[in-house]
Amino acid sequence: MTTKALQMFSNEYLEYAKQLTPRQIVDFLEDFRQIAAAGQPQKSKLISMKVPQNLLDAFKIQAKLAGRPYQSLIKDLMRTHVMQGAKELAN
Repeated sequence: MTTKALQMFSNEYLEYAKQLTPRQIVDFLEDFRQIAAAGQPQKSKLISMKVPQNLLDAFKIQAKLAGRPYQSLIKDLMRTHVMQGAKELAN
């Protein structure tokens, strides 16, 4: 059995945190995520999805022209989309 540490916050810190903008919160969470993930291998999840054949073929051609595996390019696009969404929520 493992135990987890309990984090305690001072009243001053909680008041400070209430004044943060959404952008500051997103930046903090992203920084924390990067620190927590540093040095740890990222786990991947196998997914299955239906994609129109012509769209997949066009995507594979573009990836090949870029010299990249098409699945890596899909992951990069997903990552970019998530980060853009986080930035929009912060504004």
